[in-house]
Amino acid sequence: MHLSLQPKHRVPPPLRGESHLKKGFTLIEIVIVLLVIGVITAGVIASLTINDSERTLTTQSSEIELLAKKARTVAILNQKPYAIEFHPGSVKLVPFTQAGNSERTTAQGNEIGGISSESSRHTGIQETINIDPDIQLTIRHWNTEKFLIPDEKNVPVWRFDPDGLCEPITVRLVMEKSYAQDTYHPLTATIADSELEAY
Repeated sequence: MHLSLQPKHRVPPPLRGESHLKKGFTLIEIVIVLLVIGVITAGVIASLTINDSERTLTTQSSEIELLAKKARTVAILNQKPYAIEFHPGSVKLVPFTQAGNSERTTAQGNEIGGISSESSRHTGIQETINIDPDIQLTIRHWNTEKFLIPDEKNVPVWRFDPDGLCEPITVRLVMEKSYAQDTYHPLTATIADSELEAY
């Protein structure tokens, strides 16, 4: 008789109700997982495509706010008033003495008829941001109801004083059926109230 030296491994008997069959995914579980993946994918695609206009309006709104903050800072640092001019297709930061005078200047910004050498050395900080051609920009001055549409004859001006104050204007950007409307705070030149409707 040959005795085995290796101990025998015994498999414990199954508990009541248990089976030795390995469970897999049911068809219902697979369908539910696929539905969840489909909903998440649709949401991501929708957020990327539906609000292209929202992204454009938000970007332009942020650029105008950044230019307003810069105008306020420059006016305080230089102790001279600065202005933002609203042109068709662009928004410009210029010294207030040059604001609204674009039709009386040469292409380099010099007055027609010449300027003194002293003033030509101190033209001040100037900066321009372009507005998307699909966006119509309008502004409303404080205490008025009518929005103004900038054109070459009517260039609305937003003044920034050396004491840090500015007019609390409202800037409205319209792109097809979507729009962004921002009202600026007179003490900080930041957006105090904002509306955004994007389709």
